[in-house]
Amino acid sequence: MSNSDDHDHDHNAAPMVEEISDFEVLEVAVRELCIEKGIFTQDDHNQWTEYMHTLGPLPAGRLVAKAWLDDDYKQLCIDDPVKASLAVGVDWVNSMPSKFGTPSDYCNPRILVDEPKVKHVVVCTLCSCYPRPILGQSPEWYRTPNYRRRMVRWPRQVLSEFGLQLPEDVEIRVADSNQKTRYVVMPTRPEGTDGWSEDQLAEIVTRDCLIGVAMPRADRKVDDKRHVHKAIHPYGH
Repeated sequence: MSNSDDHDHDHNAAPMVEEISDFEVLEVAVRELCIEKGIFTQDDHNQWTEYMHTLGPLPAGRLVAKAWLDDDYKQLCIDDPVKASLAVGVDWVNSMPSKFGTPSDYCNPRILVDEPKVKHVVVCTLCSCYPRPILGQSPEWYRTPNYRRRMVRWPRQVLSEFGLQLPEDVEIRVADSNQKTRYVVMPTRPEGTDGWSEDQLAEIVTRDCLIGVAMPRADRKVDDKRHVHKAIHPYGH
């Protein structure tokens, strides 16, 4: 999906509002019902939650860094992301506490490779599908209806709200994650990184870069707080 709409903006407000989605309310209700019915225990849920919070985006960042340095590995990332993930320590099936993945985690991961004139960005319009085994927990803004519903309609505007201003000749392709397929963006390697090691490169591939709402920079190693534009089309207005 591509979109080239653009709008005028100012630079003061955050792009997403604080909100609890209907999906999150439903998750709490279903979880409590499952515990009540004995499908799993609260301890099981706590173990799973603690495990998931040990995960983060560094493996995906390392995958991108390796691909920047090795064309053969880059092709493997495109052809067989599950196999490529093993090289950065991510086993989509056997690394789970229960020794098997859940349907929401063991899925069909795909790597979306940016090009100079093509920028990918990931959203889940249905709920909040996200490649947790390789990226960790999704950020709160990713789960909001404000992001989910606006990104597919006004991607250029929403990206600008995150501080990512793209030239008009760059095509934006929005990938919609679902129960069967999860996406990770492989951004283009930034200037100023010639001669860098894999470790150095991995540090600048942030979570936001891997979702597609930011671009890696040689001078940034974390998803720092940034000044963003006010939303022209906020959800609910």
